[in-house]
Amino acid sequence: MTISIQLEQADQPDIITLLEMSDAYMASLYPAESNHLLDVTTLMKPEVSFLVARKEGQIVGCCALVSQDDGFAEIKRMFVDPNARGLKIGQKLMDAIETLGRDLGLRAIRLETGISQPAAIGLYRKAGFEDVPAFAPYQPDPLSLFMQKTL
Repeated sequence: MTISIQLEQADQPDIITLLEMSDAYMASLYPAESNHLLDVTTLMKPEVSFLVARKEGQIVGCCALVSQDDGFAEIKRMFVDPNARGLKIGQKLMDAIETLGRDLGLRAIRLETGISQPAAIGLYRKAGFEDVPAFAPYQPDPLSLFMQKTL
């Protein structure tokens, strides 16, 4: 089994389908005001690096790194197809994001995730992310957890 992770454009039909799966999953867990999802148009902006995981050519996961002017970037749209879970794709995406962040000369990577996603929280903590207060543009939300890893 071959898993590859590459920078790709987010406007591919199979990626849009994966993002729609992510949207539905997030909507099942949280109210709209606690979902902070980026749309495909935003994922196509120059400051966004969009990584796609493929298993034997099929899209099975994705995540975006949104660079900011202050040496920070934020992970957005991290999602693995439920049919591909257990294959360490999330870990491979996290490793690729960290490598990309270092290559871009970032000081730190941040993220916001929901409290009802223990597997994601565990993945981030295993990767060395630590809890931090809400950062801009977010407001504190009892359904959100904010994390950061210094590079």
